[in-house]
Amino acid sequence: MRKLGILGRLQKTPKWRQVEFEEVEYKALSIKDILVEMKNISELIIDLAYSSLIFQDEEIAEEVKYLEARMDHLNYEIRLIAMMAARTKEDAEKLSGILQIAEAAESLSNAAGDIVKILSLGKDKIKFLSRILKEAEEKIFRIKIPSDSPAKDRSIGDLRVETETGIKIIAIRRKDYWIYDPGSHTVLKEGDTLILRGDEEGYKNLRDFIKGKRRDLD
Repeated sequence: MRKLGILGRLQKTPKWRQVEFEEVEYKALSIKDILVEMKNISELIIDLAYSSLIFQDEEIAEEVKYLEARMDHLNYEIRLIAMMAARTKEDAEKLSGILQIAEAAESLSNAAGDIVKILSLGKDKIKFLSRILKEAEEKIFRIKIPSDSPAKDRSIGDLRVETETGIKIIAIRRKDYWIYDPGSHTVLKEGDTLILRGDEEGYKNLRDFIKGKRRDLD
């Protein structure tokens, strides 16, 4: 069975089919850990879904499908735990709130899955959606780390990207892998493609730094 904690780690793409159809085994897991991962996935998956439309990118859409299937798997696991833990009516009432949170998180992931299905209409038919989404105040951007970038081989925390620019790095594409929700210790490498969320001004400052047009982000 797939382990918890996929966020912040390298993931081969695509994997959603394996997650969706793998045999579900029961294993004692922490409800807290499951809820934390469901929360993290629900925050990330909507950003990736809109990114797939903005960039008309089927590979990002595949990642959304993977996360959607992963969320289904986690929801199944948390229901198993709840059923095994509830021995009285009072126990069931206490656990019902947890199950409602899990159900809400899964609903978000299902909505993200519906968003990426729009790509199946064809790029020519959804160009207007990409243009509309790019007009939002908080936007999704994509940029690649060049070989001579001052950001190369430095960690996100060391660069203080979000503090200095207001830009959130929501995912990193590294060759054939993805790093979801990268943390402060994640080191940026040459050739990494960053998926970013933030405003235009913050993005321009970060872009100029990554491309070597400015010496720092301060």
